[in-house]
Amino acid sequence: MQYRHELKHEIGISDMIAIRQRLKVVAMPDTHAISGKYFIRSLYFDTPNDKALNEKIDGVSRRQKFRIRYYNFDKSFISLEKKCKVGGLGLKVMAKLSEEEAQSIVDGKIDWMRNSKDDLIRELYSKMVSENLRPKTIVDYEREPFIYLPGNVRVTLDNNIRSGLNSVDFLNENAITVPAAYGICIMEVKWDNFLPEIIRDVVQLPYAMTEAFSKYESCRMPKIEYLNI
Repeated sequence: MQYRHELKHEIGISDMIAIRQRLKVVAMPDTHAISGKYFIRSLYFDTPNDKALNEKIDGVSRRQKFRIRYYNFDKSFISLEKKCKVGGLGLKVMAKLSEEEAQSIVDGKIDWMRNSKDDLIRELYSKMVSENLRPKTIVDYEREPFIYLPGNVRVTLDNNIRSGLNSVDFLNENAITVPAAYGICIMEVKWDNFLPEIIRDVVQLPYAMTEAFSKYESCRMPKIEYLNI
């Protein structure tokens, strides 16, 4: 497994539209996207004292977080993911879960995880026992992904970020969510050893804030003015 370079920018809707048009000229859409985009639902884990949340707020350089995720409400492929960050580098480790396994983790029925053949499932079990790691909140959003083969570059545009607040009813398609970042879009750029100049130019926004936004943080601490709906 290889760490990849990662840049994250908080942008507005008008910037997202402009960058989308530029990317369509030089990059190709991800073949997994339906009509150019897909829906992502994640369930993030944290400790009782919110270790992952506080490390993000404090800007800790080396950190990790666990989540369960599926796409377009397709429960035939649910993944457990551990996201590791070291400075501007990121690494994602994944394990496949069945719908029943995912629900059992949400329900706290975790004894089976101890004897799993998958290292990541056993690691999550260990942290759920030793650190009392537990599901914290649902995070929903829409993603538009683009691929540029030289440099193995992936650019994603995320918007319509919604929070389940304290809900962990992850597999319920009708779970109530609320806007968590009104008018905010997130552009993420990931690459291996080099970022081609053409992509650097396409995503260039001199006033955009790098690493200023966390979808998990925004869904744990949504702006109150957007909750009066």
